[in-house]
Amino acid sequence: MKAVFFTVLSVCAVFGGATVAHADMRPQTVAVLQALDKVTARVTEMKIPVGGATRFGSLRIEVEACYKSAPEDNPEAAAFLVIHETKSTQSTKSTGGIQFRGWVYASSPGLSTMEHPVYAVWALDCKN
Repeated sequence: MKAVFFTVLSVCAVFGGATVAHADMRPQTVAVLQALDKVTARVTEMKIPVGGATRFGSLRIEVEACYKSAPEDNPEAAAFLVIHETKSTQSTKSTGGIQFRGWVYASSPGLSTMEHPVYAVWALDCKN
């Protein structure tokens, strides 16, 4: 059993560098997101500066961080989002509950998703 483990470990060590994204993620200033209204099938691309927010329907989407991999690494972009549900009569400052708080990844949109019956939001890229 130990021989199998060490064989698998050595294969991962030899080939793992070519398939795993490098951990050198660089901070960016703008997150490029895409949002879907499931009722109307409207898809909207948004560019939101880090520290900024925008509205999409009844959602208020805040971007707290955005990182992109180095050009020589496997392409990856990740954004940390806080998404609030607001009512249409409220101002753009949210007083509703948090619907989602976490990282979204451009290469794996299904990895970390917001569970919402009407809207879906995912990351496309991070830019300066």
